[in-house]
Order: sequence, then structure tokens, then C-alpha cells
Amino acid sequence: MDFIEELQWRGLVKDVTDFEGLKERLKQPATCYCGFDPTADSLHVGHLQQILLLRRYQKAGHRPIALCGGATGMIGDPRPTTERKLLTLEEVQYNAECIRKQLSMFLDFDGDNAAIMENNYNWISKINVIEFLRDYGKHFNVSYMINKDVVASRLEKGISFTEFTYTILQALDWLHLYETYQCELQIGGSDQWGNLTSGCELIRKIKTDAKVYGITSPLITKSDGSKFGKSEGKNVWLDPTKTSAYEFYQFWLNVADDDVIDYLKRLSFRSKEEIEALEESMKTAPHLREAQKALAEELTILVHKEEGLQSAKKITNVLFGGDIRELNPAEIKLALADAKTEMIEDNTTLIDAMVNCKIASSKREARDLLKNGILVNGERIKEENYMLNRDMAFDHSFVTIRKGKKNYFVLTIQ
Repeated sequence: MDFIEELQWRGLVKDVTDFEGLKERLKQPATCYCGFDPTADSLHVGHLQQILLLRRYQKAGHRPIALCGGATGMIGDPRPTTERKLLTLEEVQYNAECIRKQLSMFLDFDGDNAAIMENNYNWISKINVIEFLRDYGKHFNVSYMINKDVVASRLEKGISFTEFTYTILQALDWLHLYETYQCELQIGGSDQWGNLTSGCELIRKIKTDAKVYGITSPLITKSDGSKFGKSEGKNVWLDPTKTSAYEFYQFWLNVADDDVIDYLKRLSFRSKEEIEALEESMKTAPHLREAQKALAEELTILVHKEEGLQSAKKITNVLFGGDIRELNPAEIKLALADAKTEMIEDNTTLIDAMVNCKIASSKREARDLLKNGILVNGERIKEENYMLNRDMAFDHSFVTIRKGKKNYFVLTIQ
């Protein structure tokens, strides 16, 4: 397989402005770019496909440009539903700097095809209104812009002129990158097709002898119809301070069987043969979840490095069958972040704590549970008068109780 054929096999090609032309062009090193708007101070796993696509192009010998939208982020790419909340310049620039640091983790900025990091605020902020209208706006037909999918979907509810002009700004980005770096290729998710074609048109009109290409990839979806990239309703961030290595690892470890091979093709750098072997394992030994483990390990190393992976695996192994005393207090808090939490007084008996915290419905049930053994801080306890206090607590502040194999409770001592 050549590079484009591999992208097709991985499910990473949806629309291309000129497929045969691009296939021929990529036989030689080219420069490509992808943009990321700083609407938050961190990217999340929903951005991974495009980030890793830039990495794939670089590994194939091409030069990637990661563009942070310090200017376009102040406008906002139109959503199919409502207007975006406008951020201040300070917010956008802070977010842009955070995202710039994150993107630098994934690309190689040394060597012959060293990656380039840019911020479009550096050039868009220097354009005045008259220049914008005369030099760029005149190349865009309103009828053409209205027919863009996202814009068309918003016409009935209404779309501001601000968001309507976003596609012009993104086209202007590509023109600047073409003039500065000879950037001939823009990549993006399928929702960016309209913006990519606008860029192609602007360059064609201003640089009449130029040949550029746009290529999109399908957005990642979940087979059950729920939104990809969220866990328990929360974004899974690429910032380690927002999503821990353990949470990140668990997100991929819990991917559904129906989704995992698709995710491996799109997000893993494993070969076709390796992925097909994992697919066969799914059929013959699905209980081993080898595909999920392979995906979780590869992506956790990529984002949280080897240290993060080992910590995540350690917490996982302890939580699902090991001794919680092997973890330090910080690791226990990560492992049990979703466990039910209650407050108790210092020097509370275990029986009273179990009833007050609804671990047991009555003292009688609590005593029955103790007969079979309740794990307190990883130790099996059967004594009815066992006392919970700061001296025996983790970090002198909290106690863990395990009821059965998977039901954990965290009791914080007041």
C-alpha cells in the first residue's frame, strides 16, 4: 500500500478535492497543515485523529504545520446549532499558548521535515477592514458561502455576520501558509470540508498557477450513537492536569468491542498485520480484551509517557483484584474518583459508619456483611467494634471500604 491507500484502509479518507492529483503529489515530500482553534485551554481526545494525521504525514516524509487559531478562535467556527460564546483576546491567547505546548508533544520539530508551529493571530491581526473586504472578501460569492453545509443549516435559526465570515479567515490562513511555506495540502475533519474548499478557491483565484489539495477524514463516532470523547459526561482531555493517566487509560480500555478495531485503525500506528491479528483475537478470545489493551497502552504512552502508563496499569491492577495498600494516597484518590464519598466523625465504629454511609441498610445487615469480611483500607475486617480514625486512615484523612468485588466507598474523616 502507498500512503494514501493506507489512509483509506484506516478509514481516514472521506472527501478529497483531487484524489488522483494528491496521490501523485504525495510521491514527493509536501507541506500540509491542520488548524486547531483555542476554544479551551486544552485539546481533548476528539482532536487526536487530526493531530495523529499530522504525525502520520511527517512519518511518511512530509512537513506538517500545526496552526493554532489565535485569531479565528476569537470568531468561532460556526456550529450547526447556535452561536459560539465570544472569548476575550486574553483568553484566546492563553488557550493558544496551552495548545501550542500540547501539539509540540506529538510532532518532531527537528530534522529535514521538521514540523512548524504557527498562530494565525500573527497575520490576521494585521489586516484592516478595507484590506479584508477588498483583497479577500471580493473573491467570495455570497451564494457560494450560503450553500456551505453548516451555514445552510443555520440560515433558518440565524447566523451572525461574524461567524459567516469564518470561512474567509480560514481560507486566508491557507493562502498565507502557501505563500510562506509552499503549503499545498490542508487536512481536517469532514465538518471542515466547506472551509477547505474555500481555501482552495481563494488560492486558485489569487495564485492562478497554484495547485493545492484538501482532504478530510470522517469524524469518529461510537457505534451506540453516543458522543465520542466523553467519559461519564466529561471531556477526556490531553492535559494531564485535567484527565489523569489512569482516567485516560481506562477510557480506552473500556472502548466497546464494536468500536475498538475502527479506533485502532484510525488512532494507532500499529501495522495492518498487527491490527488484523488483534481483530482475530477479538473473535477467538474477546474476554482478554487484547485490542483494547493495545490501544490504551499506545495512546497513554503517547500522551502521558511511560511513567503515566505504568501508574495507570498499577492502579488498574490493584483496583480490580489487588491490594489497595500497594497504592499511595494520591493514586487511591485517582482510582476511586467515581466512588461514593461520605463524611464521618473521627473515632466512628465500622458498624455505625456502614449504616450512616448507607453501605448497609441496618446494623443487622452490617453485621452480616462483616461475617463475610469487609475490606477496610485493603484489610479484611470482621470485628464489630473496629474503630475508624485518623491514625489508621490514608493520609490521616480518608478510609476506603470495599463491599464485594467492585463496590468501593471513600469515607472522609472530619
